[in-house]
Amino acid sequence: MPQILIINSTTREGRFSERAAAWVVDQLKGRSDFTVDLLDLREHPLPFFDQPMSPMYTLRDYPNEEIAKFGRRVDAADGFLILTAEYNHGYTAVLKNAMDHTLVEWRRKPVAFVGWGNVGGARAIEQLREVAVEFEMAPLRHAVHILPDILVPAIQAPEPFDDSIFTPLEPKLKVLADDLAWWTKALADARATAD
Repeated sequence: MPQILIINSTTREGRFSERAAAWVVDQLKGRSDFTVDLLDLREHPLPFFDQPMSPMYTLRDYPNEEIAKFGRRVDAADGFLILTAEYNHGYTAVLKNAMDHTLVEWRRKPVAFVGWGNVGGARAIEQLREVAVEFEMAPLRHAVHILPDILVPAIQAPEPFDDSIFTPLEPKLKVLADDLAWWTKALADARATAD
């Protein structure tokens, strides 16, 4: 069965992304058309990219085990769902750095997004779509934008967190997941028959 790698792309203390990630995983884990794997960038503390050559040329010749571990997780996925905050109209530096350590692992695979912030992470997602094209990925149209009307109460909610606050977003997440499943299968089939 195809595997979707859900990437939690924030690492700061007290991050909201843990609540968003738990909700997304809970909503998608029971699907019959793909499995999910959650990758938390906190678990992959990569150095700032400073390699003498781009991964475009070095491919999977990783300079150390930490980068190799991250690269193998990305490589094993058939599609991606990136969870992103919006910092100063852009996506997180830790995500950009992680992606820059790899390249071919992302190729010819679909990617969708769940974002949050004042405009639901829309500007960060648009930037990520442009980067995805350079990585030869297929960025999908449907995204989930967690706007302040849900974001603020979700941030302020006490523990244990009740993710029913995200209920109004469930139809959008379902559309995203259905689209991601279709593209994941189509591109996996195409990759399997490529030269």
